[in-house]
Amino acid sequence: MKKELLIYSCIFIILSILMHFDQWVSYPVDHMLNLKTSGAYGLGVYHPFVFTLILYILFLVPRAIIKLFKKY
Repeated sequence: MKKELLIYSCIFIILSILMHFDQWVSYPVDHMLNLKTSGAYGLGVYHPFVFTLILYILFLVPRAIIKLFKKY
């Protein structure tokens, strides 16, 4: 469980830095405060978590398949 949480957290951090690099470098506190009013695809404040979950699932499926075949 700890490993999966670490993977999710790393994906979250990498995505946030890659997608909003200029905001994190220029004004990170303002960027965090404006998160509550964001309107990304109608998800609002939850959009970072939803997009991270989607990418996490995309990484999880191949890992699960490989793990399944390694057992046999």
